[in-house]
Amino acid sequence: MRSWLRLTAAIAAVTVIWSGLPAAAQKSGGILKMYDPDSPPTMSILEEATIGSQAPIMGVFNNLVMYDQHVPQNSLSSIVPDLATGWSWNEDGTALTLPLRKGVKWHDGKPFTAADVKCTWDLLMETGSDKLRFNPRKSLYKNLDHVSTTGDYEVTFQLKRPQPGFLNVLAGGFSSIYPCHVPAAQMRQHPIGTGPFKFVEFKQNESIKVAKNPDYWKPWAALPRRHRIHDHQGPFDGGAGLYRRQVRYDVPLLSAHPAAERRAEPITAGALRSDPDRRRQ
Repeated sequence: MRSWLRLTAAIAAVTVIWSGLPAAAQKSGGILKMYDPDSPPTMSILEEATIGSQAPIMGVFNNLVMYDQHVPQNSLSSIVPDLATGWSWNEDGTALTLPLRKGVKWHDGKPFTAADVKCTWDLLMETGSDKLRFNPRKSLYKNLDHVSTTGDYEVTFQLKRPQPGFLNVLAGGFSSIYPCHVPAAQMRQHPIGTGPFKFVEFKQNESIKVAKNPDYWKPWAALPRRHRIHDHQGPFDGGAGLYRRQVRYDVPLLSAHPAAERRAEPITAGALRSDPDRRRQ
């Protein structure tokens, strides 16, 4: 456990160094190699429930709204638009309407529209013809009656009763938007998103690779540093067995700073035994 935490801290330290560099010193290029504590069964972010499955592929997707990455603590007040350009509630707090961003394209070049949002929640609520193999987040939407669209660039979430915290659900990493034109089965092995990184390759029990999306709809220079390098931090807690399989995923960087040359040695399975002496190291 402590070996893994040291590796995470080293990555965070490099992030701090890079974030302090002047903008003129940063340039595109480089590869970030990280080690995942698990081997995800699939690349379907809506069907997988652990951070080992979420973190490697999260940068492939966008949400309708997200937590402001410049704010250190998530809250209802730190939510900002992402694929949506804003939001509004009706008077009784049961209908949440979000106008959508125009000009966004999926990684295969097709346009993002309100139909994609509706199809995503048809999957999550199991009301459409296409089905997820696993649906660990269905219970999040027990209070959601349906999702409707107005034209190509507006969606409304109709709730059964007021739920002010519903925006928190939409802002979390479990609410990525799927394309309507790509079957759920394909998303398990070759996901298509709108995010800053494109999926490249998934070798189960071996590696996950994504590459910078040069046509990303957000200006790269405006992205917070931790988002740019796909550094999704989170607590890890569990038995030693959880950390036996190490899966590498490579992420392009935006800096050629000498710190990028630092290497953290991969943790071997033998080093992850439940050993009291090793735990004290």
